[in-house]
Amino acid sequence: MTLDAAQRSLTQRTIDRLERLSADSAWAHQASGLRRALMACLDELADPASAAPQAEERLQNLLARGVFIIENAAREMGDRP
Repeated sequence: MTLDAAQRSLTQRTIDRLERLSADSAWAHQASGLRRALMACLDELADPASAAPQAEERLQNLLARGVFIIENAAREMGDRP
């Protein structure tokens, strides 16, 4: 499977936003691990010949988790006085 430009852009934006989470956030530790997993998955998918068949599904699951973390971290920030 080869990533198209939109998928690559969405993945990179998710990585960037996860990186910007405050270290004070309860979500920061999870975000750090997820960033690494997303980057590893991007690297794997960069070479379609060696990418595992389930890499696309794994990327979609990681992206969904990234959106979940970003949304909850934003909600947490909104709850602060």
